[in-house]
Amino acid sequence: MNVSNRVFRNYIKDIDNFLRVYFVDEELGKIHSTDLPSSTSVSDGKPTRIYQRILSTLRNGIVVGNKKFEFLAYSTSQLRQNSIWMFASKPGLAAVDIREKMGHLHVIRNVATYAARLGQSFSSSRETLEVSMKEIQIIPDIEVESGGTKYNFSDGIGKISAEFAKEVARKCGLRNYTPSAFQIRYGGYKGVVAVDPSSLVKLSLRKSMQKYDADSTSLDVLSWSKKLPCFLNRQIIILMSTLGIKDCVFETKQKEVLAELDAILMDPERAREAMEWIAQGEITKVLREMLLCGYNPDSEPFLSMMLQTIRASKLLDLRMKTRIFVQNGRTMMGCLDETGTLEYGQVFVQYSVSKQRQFSKHPLLVLTFNDGRSDKKCHVVEGKVVVAKNPCLHPGDLRVLKAVDAVVLHHMVDCIVFPQKGNRPHPNEFSGSDLDGDLYFVALDEDLIPPCQFQPMDYGAAPSAPLDHDVTIEEVAEHFTKYILSDSLGIICNAHTVFADREPLKAMSQPCIELAKLSSIAVDFPKTGIPDKIPDRLRAREYPDFMEKPDKLTYESQSVIGRLYRELKSISTGVSTGVKHFTKEVAEQSYDSDMEVDGFLAYVDDAKYYKSEYDYKLANLMRTYVVKTEAEMISGCIMKMSKSFDRRIDLDTILSATKSLRKEAKGWFNEKRSDGLNSRVENVLAKASAWYHVTYHPSFWGCYDDGADRERFISFPWCIYDKLLQIKKKKNREKASNFSSLERKPDDGGLNSDQKPSGWGLCSFM
Repeated sequence: MNVSNRVFRNYIKDIDNFLRVYFVDEELGKIHSTDLPSSTSVSDGKPTRIYQRILSTLRNGIVVGNKKFEFLAYSTSQLRQNSIWMFASKPGLAAVDIREKMGHLHVIRNVATYAARLGQSFSSSRETLEVSMKEIQIIPDIEVESGGTKYNFSDGIGKISAEFAKEVARKCGLRNYTPSAFQIRYGGYKGVVAVDPSSLVKLSLRKSMQKYDADSTSLDVLSWSKKLPCFLNRQIIILMSTLGIKDCVFETKQKEVLAELDAILMDPERAREAMEWIAQGEITKVLREMLLCGYNPDSEPFLSMMLQTIRASKLLDLRMKTRIFVQNGRTMMGCLDETGTLEYGQVFVQYSVSKQRQFSKHPLLVLTFNDGRSDKKCHVVEGKVVVAKNPCLHPGDLRVLKAVDAVVLHHMVDCIVFPQKGNRPHPNEFSGSDLDGDLYFVALDEDLIPPCQFQPMDYGAAPSAPLDHDVTIEEVAEHFTKYILSDSLGIICNAHTVFADREPLKAMSQPCIELAKLSSIAVDFPKTGIPDKIPDRLRAREYPDFMEKPDKLTYESQSVIGRLYRELKSISTGVSTGVKHFTKEVAEQSYDSDMEVDGFLAYVDDAKYYKSEYDYKLANLMRTYVVKTEAEMISGCIMKMSKSFDRRIDLDTILSATKSLRKEAKGWFNEKRSDGLNSRVENVLAKASAWYHVTYHPSFWGCYDDGADRERFISFPWCIYDKLLQIKKKKNREKASNFSSLERKPDDGGLNSDQKPSGWGLCSFM
């Protein structure tokens, strides 16, 4: 099931009556408007067979068994995936009843906007605390009129008191720190609330955050400000190259990343440091703890398998997306300077680090101090930074701003704070953005600061005429269908890449400027209902080799992206889906007798049973999501996603399913035995030892696969990694103590390096 949302929480007893539906092509891939013959276009107003097929499904519903599912709603992200929610009505509860209880949306007279507001309730979120209307205050927006245009500097952002932020953080499972900002849903409000140390009111919300009236008083949290890595991509590289960054800079950055990816397979220290950017999620903590315990990346099978797969995934990202890690940069949530301290052109940037390390090769003044709300070290940056937000096609979307220190903003960590002064908000200059939760690319690296800038584009919203009646669900269904057949954002972005690759002026060329304007309209299409129209002269005819379109005319790109791509084509990922990592030979060589604890044999039968259960369920998940290897499933670094799944959305579902399985396995481990054997710490470790033994010992190799020729799974014992590492650390302390005793008595026959026990170098002493 998908991560919870407000609707599901309100109708938890009826969860089996909800159905997620995707509209796909014959090969289970997303329907693209470019793939449809001209006869299916709705531009002439005449319905076509594909249009009628999709619309009739929304109007008539789908019958599954004895249930008839009716069209309910969709979020903006689901619209982009050609996906909807349906609901099987029952006596006393129909789809229309659910929509009516979402809020008072009948006052919205634009079909696209109405549909988008319905979708707010389907955003994946965490329910935190109830906040009565008496505990909030409405504060004014900060608006400025410039050149005949009214700009809102506070669009989408409000405030939260420091004390209430701590309570919300605890409800989100954050025990050690309080984020500086939360992306929220509250009733009909959406946006961000940032911590205000001076506020005594739980929530201070603005009119720009209110999209409709609703009775719900639950504060739902979607995300929060946190430490996030920063990556270049093709659009940002195109803009930087256009604005004067030399090709050698990107080539050097890619070489540095490749060196890091090679190093993680051999060097534990480098692998530990790389964990901060090469992977996210629960499994990252497991791998980091294994490395801290001293396990070598090239000798422990599970660690080696995971790191090889993660490396292969990052190499694929480099080749397909030119996704280059920027060490001196962060991805940050945008916030507003509520104090009025910052001037136009200035920002406040403060980032957290988990250890005594600051970004290298950067001349900025970096001030270091402890954040009072956490145990993290925090660095305030002073100097030039380059900022952007994806998607970014116009040369003016990349801005160079001055990071300054402002003592009154020291409570803002891991977010970029923009000024409330100037003729135009800086967020609006970045692809027409706002402050309702958008994430920004923030690079501190002097090598990436372009020598020139381009005037930002005007991102005024396209006008839309309101209806003279309440929006009907039939009109919402028609909008959904028209969107599928008219969406051209991908076409525009691809055409922009092609023209920028071939034109001497790159992103400054006239075709690219026109495509950037069309992109702005296409991005707003889900909310405005106004589609863009691409002139034939702006459509791509040939594609550069790095776009990998074998069914199209292609050419060898001479741009820096083309050279970066061809360098990567010659590099092997080192991972093949046909290779089985844990062979019997590997089992014989890697079994660690240090992991045997007295009494573990008493738990072997139970461990073998649970290992079989775990492997069976993991194999089922892999079949369901068409994932080839165990490491891909556990890490989420899936090399090739099935056409029937969308990487951006279904990846979260896959990770959630894997996390649930790992949680279930922990539950098995914590079950109390009737004989009371696992009541003592020693017996808990013996039980963990048995889980390791039935997975790794050569005598158990191949006994869980029922004769099937598939890979042997080894992730089972690492569901309780903390117990396994406890065993390993205890053994290390014993070895260290024995070694120290031998050093003190050299005449009694000390061990030389050739006489150390097996596995001595596998784990460092703690």
